[in-house]
Amino acid sequence: MKFVIQRVSEASVSIEGSQAGAIGKGFLVLIGVSDEDTREIADKMVKKLIGLRIFDDAEGKTNLALKDVDGELLLISQFTLYADCKKGNRPSFIRAGKPELANQLYEYIIAACKKEIPVVQTGQFGADMKVSLCNDGPFTIVLDSDIL
Repeated sequence: MKFVIQRVSEASVSIEGSQAGAIGKGFLVLIGVSDEDTREIADKMVKKLIGLRIFDDAEGKTNLALKDVDGELLLISQFTLYADCKKGNRPSFIRAGKPELANQLYEYIIAACKKEIPVVQTGQFGADMKVSLCNDGPFTIVLDSDIL
């Protein structure tokens, strides 16, 4: 499982020209699922996501977590995080999770995050989405369950 976490001052997602979700200060999280992923792995990833201390404290040090700053989440499913570009110029997505499993785990992650964070917005699994953000910093972290 892979999460690309971007600390944002604002972010939104639109589907077919209509806004599907929007947040203020918080994290935009792109979520990639492989066929090897499980709920246990998702739990570990969500715990790490929620606990990340990458917001500035009163002294300007990155020391505060999402809850400490009343941060919000925008969660977007993105199978392309499992692109394999080793051969040729056209990526292969064979390592990406099959849609049924990936959607189940995406929905599981959303539910787990909603237990911890009051404002959780989402995209739509499998949809053609347009994502806008103002990356704060910029500050981007990649979490990969293979190296956690």
